[in-house]
Amino acid sequence: MISNKIFDTHSHQWFLFGRDNSKPERIIDTNQYLIKTRSNALLMDPGGIELFAPMLASLVKELPLEQITHIFASHQDPDIISSLGLWDKTVPDATLYSPKIWEGFLRHFGMEHIRFKGIADQGESIVIDGLQLDFIPAHYLHSSGNFNVYDAQAKILMSGDIGAALENVDAPIFVEDFDHHIQFMEGFHKRWMPSNRAKNDWIARVRQLDIDMMCPQHGRIFKGDDVKRFLDWFEALEVGSACHQIAI
Repeated sequence: MISNKIFDTHSHQWFLFGRDNSKPERIIDTNQYLIKTRSNALLMDPGGIELFAPMLASLVKELPLEQITHIFASHQDPDIISSLGLWDKTVPDATLYSPKIWEGFLRHFGMEHIRFKGIADQGESIVIDGLQLDFIPAHYLHSSGNFNVYDAQAKILMSGDIGAALENVDAPIFVEDFDHHIQFMEGFHKRWMPSNRAKNDWIARVRQLDIDMMCPQHGRIFKGDDVKRFLDWFEALEVGSACHQIAI
């Protein structure tokens, strides 16, 4: 598993963990992100249960585990949070932030010690060592309760499944040719994003943010002008449409 620092200032850093060549063949590759401040850290969408060991090994190279005081789950899917029961034993004093409606589901993954803080539908903000992080509503994209994380200082949006691409684990970290990259995103977004209204609401909200990097849960990171290219492409895409191509 790779560990890459994608943003670094004197006050905080962003790390990407992923590209796990040792994962089982039928397991989808995922991106895990960490925001590290002076004395605390937020671990975002920490991964499936099968990913726990390599994630733990990668994290301890970057910070003491007790520094992980906050965990974020954008929604309830097992590929991003089924490792919760193991994190519950590893960082028992942490707080998990996730959509309020998913608490009953997330507890099935095991949560005896970690505190659950449900995010209200309209979103909210937290402050970690003076750094404000905003939970941006992204409902129905693709989960009915879903959030992104926005860091205005770093100008980074962790976008969850929005912008996700399905490709090989040896793919580059950043999008290099947007038009070529569409082939890895299009089918996923048509099938897993069910609502054009929700999509357009999210695009209108995100266009108001200053974003240098958009970091999805699968695939490559969008930088600079490719963020706008993605928003324009996504806006024009008819989502919830893949089922029209399926013979019943």
